[in-house]
Amino acid sequence: MRFRFPTYLTQPYQILWFEIDDLMFFLMSIIVAQAIGGWSWLGVILVPWGCTKLKRNYPRGFGKHVLYYLGLIKMSNYPDYFIKEFVE
Repeated sequence: MRFRFPTYLTQPYQILWFEIDDLMFFLMSIIVAQAIGGWSWLGVILVPWGCTKLKRNYPRGFGKHVLYYLGLIKMSNYPDYFIKEFVE
């Protein structure tokens, strides 16, 4: 059996033109649009587009760090977010 070795190891997974985090916003906006209806279907296009524009202004891993800053997830082996300076 042959396995294809990826060209770029750091390239994120993509489904169609969405990266995984963009796909999450796309699917969540579809769920909200089905629940609310009406003009909320416009969010199916605008929410992923806006998140992609926002994501391009920040370094890779920005979303995970925002969730950590808000206290929604815990990162192991990292200092607390409020520490400005530390010695390795």
